[in-house]
Amino acid sequence: MGNYNYILFDLDGTLTDSAEGIINSVLYALHKNGIDEQDREKLTAFVGPPLGESFQKYYGMAPEEAVRMIGVYREYFSTKGWCENRVYDGIPEVLEQLQRAGKHLVVATSKPEVFAVKIMEHFGLEKYFEIIRGSSLDGKISKKGQVIQCVIDQIGEEHLGEMVMVGDREHDVIGAREHGLPCVGVLYGYGSREELESAGAARICPDVESLISILC
Repeated sequence: MGNYNYILFDLDGTLTDSAEGIINSVLYALHKNGIDEQDREKLTAFVGPPLGESFQKYYGMAPEEAVRMIGVYREYFSTKGWCENRVYDGIPEVLEQLQRAGKHLVVATSKPEVFAVKIMEHFGLEKYFEIIRGSSLDGKISKKGQVIQCVIDQIGEEHLGEMVMVGDREHDVIGAREHGLPCVGVLYGYGSREELESAGAARICPDVESLISILC
């Protein structure tokens, strides 16, 4: 780990605990599709990764069916699910310290950008970030590596060596590695140490308070 000036943060499981809204939205979509899922804990796997991949992986859906399910999911998420969410304790203080230290803060999330912006504004976090990038509603940009590419295009490839990703799932690590970026994996989100280390995380952060010592 070096001294990085551009810090890319995942949103779900890293800045906010969004599990309630995501799980409720998935349950809504499954119910509409005739699937009676009783195990809410199982659905925490949907927090972070692209939705289409999760519907295919955990419910055996074909790609076109997963796309349809995303549309149903958004019926609930766009009205209720997005605000069934909370900021992790200590995150605003960490962001303020990083900003004061002269770091350029960026959101890079697999969540649709329109919802990411809405959530950041709702919780008053947008003031800390220079860039908020997410996936596109049409699915053309969905994977974390694609979102990170959008960030790189906006900042400039000449700054690649100054960038680091922070996230809680293997998708954050893998997406960062596609562009040669290190990733700090956080354990207070929804990914395990084993998942993050197996994916190749450069550092493991046990709690919110440790972010400052690792990133500064």
